[in-house]
Amino acid sequence: MSNSIKKRFGLTLSLVIFIFFVLLAALMLSVLLVLLLHFVGVLEPWGDVRPDAPQGGAPIGGLLAMMAFSVTLGISIAWFFSKKALNPIRKIIEAIHKVALGDFSVRLDIHGIYELEELSGSFNKMAHELSTIETLRSDFINSFSHELKTPISSIRGFARLLKDETINNEDKQEYLDIIITESERLISLSENILSLANYENSEIIADVLEIRLDEQLRKAVIQMEPKWVSKNINVSVETDEVTYTGNADLIQQVLLNLIDNAVKFTEAGGNIAIKLTNTDDGIRLIVKDDGIGMDEHTKGRIFDKFYQADVSRSGVGNGLGLSIVKRIVDLCGGQINVRSEQYTGSEFEVRLPKQVG
Repeated sequence: MSNSIKKRFGLTLSLVIFIFFVLLAALMLSVLLVLLLHFVGVLEPWGDVRPDAPQGGAPIGGLLAMMAFSVTLGISIAWFFSKKALNPIRKIIEAIHKVALGDFSVRLDIHGIYELEELSGSFNKMAHELSTIETLRSDFINSFSHELKTPISSIRGFARLLKDETINNEDKQEYLDIIITESERLISLSENILSLANYENSEIIADVLEIRLDEQLRKAVIQMEPKWVSKNINVSVETDEVTYTGNADLIQQVLLNLIDNAVKFTEAGGNIAIKLTNTDDGIRLIVKDDGIGMDEHTKGRIFDKFYQADVSRSGVGNGLGLSIVKRIVDLCGGQINVRSEQYTGSEFEVRLPKQVG
């Protein structure tokens, strides 16, 4: 059945047809009863009681009896068929109760009436989204608990060691450095979580200004210089003169996180190439490294919250940087893609419109 026909055969028309057939059935049964009574010699053809009928009585009595019988018969037929007609509604109510109790696996399969089919489809989408959100929530809590527990345990452990008066000054300095590093890691984690929560709950970009994106890129590279210089990484930048209308802080987050990610997964002495160009339909940013690369599984999860591909490097990140990048790019109306193979490096490509919104 085509969609247009389904729309016409909607709930209103279904109810009209249902009532019509109930009345028709009641009328036909009433006529059959009259004919039956006429056949046995109780009524005249039009419902008057025959004078010689065994029970006798006035014509008005026969008419009232017929009316009462027809109403009773109609109600009985309507009650019988309405139980079946309301079965889809009962299924929906039962499914809603299951969802309310936390069972997001329930699905509906209702056909025939357009509005109920639409409701069934919308309900299934809602249940799927709730199931996905619940999974993400559980993963988020588990991951966040793990990420939070590790630095706190380190800080507590080394702080207790510092209370030991027998340790030498060199060990004290080492323990203090670890405490400072873990404290900074906690600060970074909390800032990233707050940033991501803010971006995920935002749909409108404020403070939109015209900025020179090429200049902002150079500043981001300089800001990240201590990290790539400490690993003796060669960073090359090739850029057009690019003007972008948007939020400078959001774009700075994208630039810093992409560069930081490239530095993190590039071996000492490696190379990072950054290219910013104007295109016919907007702006194109490429950040390419010759680091450890990613397998297909990792590429599929690289933008998930708290996901870290290389466990051995988990101490230098919290798995939120690329999630923040993805959310900001989506918010700006752009796209981000990744191309990578293990042991050959990764390439992140960001495409943005010339201006947001």
